[in-house]
Amino acid sequence: MRAKREYRNRDETEVAVLDALVERDQDGLTVFELRLQADVEIDDLEGALGDLKSDGLIDVDRSDGRMRIKPDESVIPDPGTNDTEPSLFERVRRIVDRLRP
Repeated sequence: MRAKREYRNRDETEVAVLDALVERDQDGLTVFELRLQADVEIDDLEGALGDLKSDGLIDVDRSDGRMRIKPDESVIPDPGTNDTEPSLFERVRRIVDRLRP
C-alpha cells in the first residue's frame, strides 16, 4: 500500500518514508527499520522525518519503551481505493527526475 496520492508530490525520500510507514501503519517502524524499508541514507532520512513531523504527517509513539514512527491517519488511503497507479503528475515527475543530470 502507498500513501495517499495528495502526499506523493513531496520530496522522493519523504514519499519513500510515507510509503514504508503506510505498509506498517498499525505497528509503526523504528528508525532502523524505516531506513531499511525506505532504502535511504541516514542523513536524508533525518531531514525527511523532521519535515514530515513538522507538517503533522507522522507521529512518534514511545508507549512500549521503543520509539516507533507511525503515519498520521490522513496519509493512509481508505480501504478499497485503488491508489496503486501513479498519478499523471507523478509519472511526469519521475521522467523529469530521470532527465536531470
